[in-house]
Amino acid sequence: MKKILVTGSKGQLGNELQVAAKAFSQFELVFTDVDELDICNLTAIEQFVKNAGFDAIVNCAAYTAVDKAETDDDLCYKINRDAVQNLAQIAQCNGLKLIHVSTDYVFDGTQHTPYVETDTVCPVSVYGKSKLAGEELALKNCDQVAVIRTSWLYSAFGNNFVKTMMRLGQERESLNVIFDQVGTPTYAADLANAILQMLNAEVFVSGVYHFSNEGVCSWYDFAKKIHQLAGVTCKVSPIETKDYPTAAVRPHYSVLNKSKIKSTYHIEIPHWEESLIKCVDILQK
Repeated sequence: MKKILVTGSKGQLGNELQVAAKAFSQFELVFTDVDELDICNLTAIEQFVKNAGFDAIVNCAAYTAVDKAETDDDLCYKINRDAVQNLAQIAQCNGLKLIHVSTDYVFDGTQHTPYVETDTVCPVSVYGKSKLAGEELALKNCDQVAVIRTSWLYSAFGNNFVKTMMRLGQERESLNVIFDQVGTPTYAADLANAILQMLNAEVFVSGVYHFSNEGVCSWYDFAKKIHQLAGVTCKVSPIETKDYPTAAVRPHYSVLNKSKIKSTYHIEIPHWEESLIKCVDILQK
């Protein structure tokens, strides 16, 4: 039985891994969050991993407050860069595989075709820069590492766009949502399953991978579909990014090409609308 250490277990992806693990009885997953393991503390990780018999680490921990990061950059880099280096070094010293989750925000969003893993990175926010720094240190410090960039993550757990739109749709008669930022929503349950499939593969192939659901939409399209599925009658109007200023700059286009992860690990990825139906159904029960 493979023993896997999961960090950031109280977040969206960490929670979905706890659900997904039930279908992977060949794994023993040990779920930790900051209360159980401070990944910013190298010695703490060393002691936690020592003689524990782990085969792999899945890092779901991240600083994800994109706008707040513009002024809270010290903590952002501590979690998204320094802690990742710690995990990579411990994985390397103990011969463990490492799966580290990154973001579409490593790109500037000026491209007009889906981003492949080898496209030039150029983050335009503190959050994006910190996540890129984490990627680079993971790849530099660990031989057996897979970095997975994902986008627009949502789940039945935690705070996210789907839950916010469902709540605001019931509270308000009208909403304005950005239509000139285009990407792909990712259901964290699908990403969790993909991660466990990667760890279950006969051969673990290191490198950078992209994972989101299939299809493309704007935030406006996403909001309209959420309301349709949830039976919400709130009027949603499209607005431009310039009409909704934020502290951090977001990529205008961040569609990810998933060919590499699909061909390497034989992973089938659902369309975003198909997965959204599942999530909204869970939230309405």
